[in-house]
Amino acid sequence: MSKEKKAAADAPALGPIGMLRWAWRQLTKMNTALFLLLLLAVAAVPGSIFPQNIQDPARVQDYLDQHPTWGPIAEKIQLFDVFSSVWFSAIYILLFVSLVGCVVPRAIKHAKEYRSKPPRTPRNLSRMPQHRVLTIPAGSLEGRELTAASAAAEARDILKRRRYRTELRGEDTGTPHVAAERGMFRELGNLVFHTAMIGVLIGMAIGSLFGYSGQKIVVQDESFVNTLVSYDSFTPGTNFNPDWLHNFSLTMDSFDIEFDRQPGSPTYAQPLDFEAGVTVREDSDSEPTEETLKVNEPLTVDGNRVYLAGNGYAPIVKVNDGEGNLAYEGPIVTLTTDENYTSSVVLKVPDAAPDQLGFVGMFLPTAVLDDGQVPYSADPVLANPALVLASYAGDLGLDGGAPQNVYVLDTEGLEELNSMQSDDGGIVLTQEDSSYQLPDGKGSIEFEGVTRYIGLDIHYDPGKPVVLVSFLLAFAGLLVSLFVARRRAWVKATETVDEAGRRAVVVEYGLLARGEDPRLAHEADRLTELFAQKWGLEFSEAAPPTSAAAPAAQKGES
Repeated sequence: MSKEKKAAADAPALGPIGMLRWAWRQLTKMNTALFLLLLLAVAAVPGSIFPQNIQDPARVQDYLDQHPTWGPIAEKIQLFDVFSSVWFSAIYILLFVSLVGCVVPRAIKHAKEYRSKPPRTPRNLSRMPQHRVLTIPAGSLEGRELTAASAAAEARDILKRRRYRTELRGEDTGTPHVAAERGMFRELGNLVFHTAMIGVLIGMAIGSLFGYSGQKIVVQDESFVNTLVSYDSFTPGTNFNPDWLHNFSLTMDSFDIEFDRQPGSPTYAQPLDFEAGVTVREDSDSEPTEETLKVNEPLTVDGNRVYLAGNGYAPIVKVNDGEGNLAYEGPIVTLTTDENYTSSVVLKVPDAAPDQLGFVGMFLPTAVLDDGQVPYSADPVLANPALVLASYAGDLGLDGGAPQNVYVLDTEGLEELNSMQSDDGGIVLTQEDSSYQLPDGKGSIEFEGVTRYIGLDIHYDPGKPVVLVSFLLAFAGLLVSLFVARRRAWVKATETVDEAGRRAVVVEYGLLARGEDPRLAHEADRLTELFAQKWGLEFSEAAPPTSAAAPAAQKGES
């Protein structure tokens, strides 16, 4: 049996405790944390590919209906609940534990190093990456006698002014020496960076668990109250409670839009600026305040960010049913389809009798209604508003309880009363000809005017302040760790006799960097300059520095 095989055969088993220690060491490595961070980003990708139950359960059900084989498998592995899935949570928790396991031991170690004294002086300073020797005459220097002890003390003072933490040693041995260290904030910056990354994870978790976002269409002179039933669509956090909604309200008072009217401009008639005037109450007891809501300038109301997400026209109509009763009256929110604000219109009237009524068509702000041509809008400004509609009667399918898209009318199974292709023609309502009687005594529709609406996008993220502060700390820590150099310096002072038989003090010093430090030579030259000025020597920047690969050279001569 070879020695290698014998050694392998004789290796003791780790055992359960040993395996746990090994697994913990692997988990708390920095490269493991980086790998988990990358894995978390990859794991989030399915959340943008597959519909999510928390956002749109109807789309998830449609996906399951359209994919009878793959759909149940995707549901089983939680692809429709990615951010609350077991595997995504496991990666998130492992990343959190890994970062904590990296930071805590390093923080303890750094705290011990910060309280400890500078490292002892090496025996051979000539092996340092930067090494210098100065020979100073021990005669009168500004009325004082220079000794090895005083030279070492003065070198310590210079190092202190260079922000080194120092310790003077060996004063009783005849060879005093100074140990110095600076750049302890480099490791502190590194710790702050990694601790801030933990803060980012915590902030994201808080926002994902307890935040929410929602969308709401608000017509002019109408109000929105921040309750769950008021939203058109609502996306809660995983552990969100509707009772936590902040009870603020917002009323749309006005809406101004500026169009490009420069002749010959390639963006002629396109909107340049939007501005909505709103009245805000933070709660039922607070005084109303008037605010201006603009694109990219959201309002902050009781921690909620309110964005202006869209706008459009809302024609006001009145519908009477076949029995002469009022079945609907109010604005219709339209969807803008082109730059001239041609807008699609869908109106469902389930309260009409004896048959429910449905209307579909378009709204034209500046209508061009020429015989033999398809009606169109020539400009986005409200100059000649018109409604062009087709009407239907029958069961709209709203009584079954199944959710429907409010902007889509399913005409299957409905009786077409009139359209642009039928003998009766479509319904064209203008300010001059504002009413229309439906055929077969089904009722009537009247065009009463036009108002505006805005789309609001409301976000509440309680973890955002934590993420912001953590990001700023991480950035600051990264700058400190990149630009603060960790350096050590040692200075020895000995008394000797020069070639002329005069007493002299030899000051030898070396510098060492922990990690890459391209400015270490410059620091050595700067110390040499300060020492030379202190002891009355001439200093030349052109003098070649010494390193561990070159013999020591004197930079000052007596």
